[in-house]
Amino acid sequence: MEQNTAPSLFQIKPANEWLEEANKRPIPKMLFGEFWFESELCILFADTNLGKSILAVQIANSISSGYPTCGLQLEAEQQPVIYLDFELSDKQFECRYSENYKNHFNFNPNFFRAEIETATKIPSTFESFEAYLCESIKNTVLSRSAKVLIIDNISYLKNGTEKASEATTLMIFLNELKKAHNLSILVLAHTPKRDYSKPLSKNDLSGSKSLMNFCDSSFAIGQSFNATGVRYLKQIKQRVVEEIYGTENVITCSIVKDVNYLHFKFNDYDNELNHLKVSSINDTDTRNEEILSLKKEGHTNVAIAEMLKVSEGTVRNVLKKQNS
Repeated sequence: MEQNTAPSLFQIKPANEWLEEANKRPIPKMLFGEFWFESELCILFADTNLGKSILAVQIANSISSGYPTCGLQLEAEQQPVIYLDFELSDKQFECRYSENYKNHFNFNPNFFRAEIETATKIPSTFESFEAYLCESIKNTVLSRSAKVLIIDNISYLKNGTEKASEATTLMIFLNELKKAHNLSILVLAHTPKRDYSKPLSKNDLSGSKSLMNFCDSSFAIGQSFNATGVRYLKQIKQRVVEEIYGTENVITCSIVKDVNYLHFKFNDYDNELNHLKVSSINDTDTRNEEILSLKKEGHTNVAIAEMLKVSEGTVRNVLKKQNS
């Protein structure tokens, strides 16, 4: 049989050799507490207007200046950060980080913000805007010798990110970029319409399966329905540490502006259930549909009764009628 001479996709070595080589590289340091470590591709997601960009700029400012924020550890050294802003114009950015467009906040020179040059034409050597954009991202990072990249947000990089094929292509590119240049990448993403009476989960990330499978870690911002203006931060996925900021121990914050700096201010630790919207089930049909839906998700009768503020007997009767 003729042997295939094509280069192999795989690199194979004894397991002990992998460990020996890995041991020569430094242990990843915290960039934003246990939420995001060095050399990770991390996804931060939240609903619209909950402050994703505000927190992302705050994290960039923290790393570029070398000072921790939100009561979380920063173990990495002060270093350049590239912030790709596909959300705000320069004037909108100025509004957030100034006092009525005067007295600007003084960011560290290590903080580099970039936005799209709308007048730029796509070179003929690129088959699509997305391909040109990806190449531009790589060149921008390398030109500043940066190891930290923040992308705000993922929907700009690909049209139809919720489609599995589109999301997979994008995440493969970011993972290759991360590995090739030892980058730490934070990507912002949206949530589709969600039920605010339920805890945040990976299913609340738009295009969740494809995106979540390819990232190393993920965390989310939730809205408190118990305290006006309060947000909470929750771990959704982690690989190098155990879950610390899960449902029973989220970080609560308020968005404040100290003269010319808009940011998340650490409040306390709390149970996420204390901040969820109380489900008001007045209509019997709506209530029954909700019970059936929660049961399909795998919740117990007791848990469903507690979520919907009804008796366990009611839940049992609805399920019994459905199965009869």
